[in-house]
Amino acid sequence: MSLFKLRGTLSKSQSLILGLIGFILLIAVWWLVAELKSENQPIIENFNSRLESTLGMDSTRAAIYADSIATADSIAFSQATEFQKVYPVLPRPDHVLASFSDLYQKDKLATNTWRSIWLNLQGYFWAVLISIILGFFIGLIPFLRGLFSKQVEAMRYLPLTALIGLFIIWFGIGDGMKIAFLAFGIIVYLLPVVIQRIDEVEDVYLKTVFTLGATDWQTIKTVYIPSVMSKLIDDIRVLTAISWTYIIIVEYINKDGGIGALIWIKQRQGQKASMFAILIIIILIGFFQDRIFQYIDKRVFPHKYYKTTLTGIKETQYGIYAILGIMIIALFVSSSFFTSNILPVFLITGLIGILYGEFRIFQNRKIVG
Repeated sequence: MSLFKLRGTLSKSQSLILGLIGFILLIAVWWLVAELKSENQPIIENFNSRLESTLGMDSTRAAIYADSIATADSIAFSQATEFQKVYPVLPRPDHVLASFSDLYQKDKLATNTWRSIWLNLQGYFWAVLISIILGFFIGLIPFLRGLFSKQVEAMRYLPLTALIGLFIIWFGIGDGMKIAFLAFGIIVYLLPVVIQRIDEVEDVYLKTVFTLGATDWQTIKTVYIPSVMSKLIDDIRVLTAISWTYIIIVEYINKDGGIGALIWIKQRQGQKASMFAILIIIILIGFFQDRIFQYIDKRVFPHKYYKTTLTGIKETQYGIYAILGIMIIALFVSSSFFTSNILPVFLITGLIGILYGEFRIFQNRKIVG
């Protein structure tokens, strides 16, 4: 059977069924572990399920203090008549789902989520822009490659979290610092990849344009940029997970908003169910970001996936370019009028272009099929 054959393929129905079974198994194991690690806590006043910190006490005093609390709790536990089940290690899945309501109503989950997404997009934009510009200069000009290629390679080994103090000194503790740190965290990985992708451009294309008498700029425009960008979008997708890791780190600094700050607050409050709910939100955002990058890759670089030109692909591309363009403009314009009035109009216009293009692609495939 192909189900157990090395590198065997699955049909769509098999993938769907197995994926559903795997999800159910995950939830079942999660629920089982939560129940196994649960505890019965007495419903009694002044009961301490966890000892308070003895940090700063001498060892003798700390031992007496801890022993007295443990003794008092043991007595309270033995005299209790009512108990409630608690989950100190792992919350149950249904408790996590129930926590979304409070997160949305009391903790402004939607607002904090959008804030983190917007920070992520800004950091991504500057990282990609800077990496592409510097990468092309260093990768194409031997003089610059000789000067900076070793330093670029060495940047990968920087302990980025140790640099937060420097970024605070340089940019303060506001959003500017967070965006700069996110961008730098992506640049150290993306810049060497841009140079590597330039080296991977096949000689046959370079020889062809040389034979046709292309100038350096024509060679860059017709060979290097399409070849590098068609591969680079896969590398950008991979870095999505890294960017969300850095968001959690930088939003901890002043905790003035964002789901990174929110998860730290819930950790301090011991609300494990809410922490898991926020983690699920981050996973879902990363999943959808990955799917969006996949879609853009297929539509902007269709030659990677299709042997013929798709009818409607131009309309889809124009819609994608319109949305990306207006989002880039929004990074530089802070006017509330622009963001509240013009931005939605352009986004809707771009979305209409994408939908129209997708409709034409679907109709063409239906006719061909």
